Amino acid sequence: MKIVFLGTPQFAVPSLERLIQHEAFEVVAVVTQPDKRRGRGNDLIPSPVKSVALSYQLPVWQPRRIKKDEEVLAQLRTAKADAFVVVAYGQILSQEILDMPRLGCINAHGSLLPKYRGAAPIQWSLYHGELETGITTMLMDAGMDTGAMLLKSVTPIAPLDHALDLAKALSVSAADLLVDTLLGLQEGILQPVPQDNDEATYAPLIQKADYQLDWAKPAIALHNQIRGFYPHCVTTLRDQLLKVTATAPVEPDPIKPDLLEPDLLEPDLPEQSEAPGAVIGLLKGQGAVIQTGDGALLLKEAQLAGKRSQSGWDFANGARLQVGEILGGATLS
Repeated sequence: MKIVFLGTPQFAVPSLERLIQHEAFEVVAVVTQPDKRRGRGNDLIPSPVKSVALSYQLPVWQPRRIKKDEEVLAQLRTAKADAFVVVAYGQILSQEILDMPRLGCINAHGSLLPKYRGAAPIQWSLYHGELETGITTMLMDAGMDTGAMLLKSVTPIAPLDHALDLAKALSVSAADLLVDTLLGLQEGILQPVPQDNDEATYAPLIQKADYQLDWAKPAIALHNQIRGFYPHCVTTLRDQLLKVTATAPVEPDPIKPDLLEPDLLEPDLPEQSEAPGAVIGLLKGQGAVIQTGDGALLLKEAQLAGKRSQSGWDFANGARLQVGEILGGATLS
């Protein structure tokens, strides 16, 4: 089966490598986003997908606007692919492109559709405290993740998983499911299932404001925000920006005991009387415990501006945190 692969970030790499290495498929070309300037040297850096494609000596096309690039559109037509496989490509495909391959354009989406259609399904599923998510393969149409579904795989979400953990797991699931999907389509044994639009939810692009921590929220909501938008959530300490990258709720409902040290099962903390954001305890070997609007949250990992990331206990010691200090909301420019 002749495949044109469209993808950009690391999430798409396992799928591309699986298709390249599978004897049933021939990846004839790869489409990815243009190189971007990054780092102190402002050097042009290729996408992870491009780097892999070049290592296999595959043709790589990088249109700035695929719908308007006549040269790439001509190359896509000339490829005469059986399917276009799309994994986190980052551009919307026109109906003209969708109609080109014999079997259609097949997308692997990082949620159990129709839930979490959109650009950031992994992050928002964590933010909302979902206990499971997964991959859905679908036949793409002109809508935003609205195409008929082909196959699904379910992945449980552990209480301390963050967005990168989950993305790694789902990227492998996507690779597995795409192989089954393409072979099933080739054999004519898959029946596309329309999505129920009444059950649809959305996962929009993440904004800078989504990273700011409001300590008046419940502990579990803050925990889910921090792991969902890992590693970008911020607050302030002593007028300095503080990035919070790992937490664990310890009150009112500690998360699963086997995930925490024994002294967190019944922490010796005061009744709620402090303002949200206050340091209400320092647990030896663990870190600072912060009062929230409902319950308390252990800082398991944090990073002050200009410093390296530290464990919660190392951070508390290095910053010489004191019970009663207040963490405040950050304002991002």
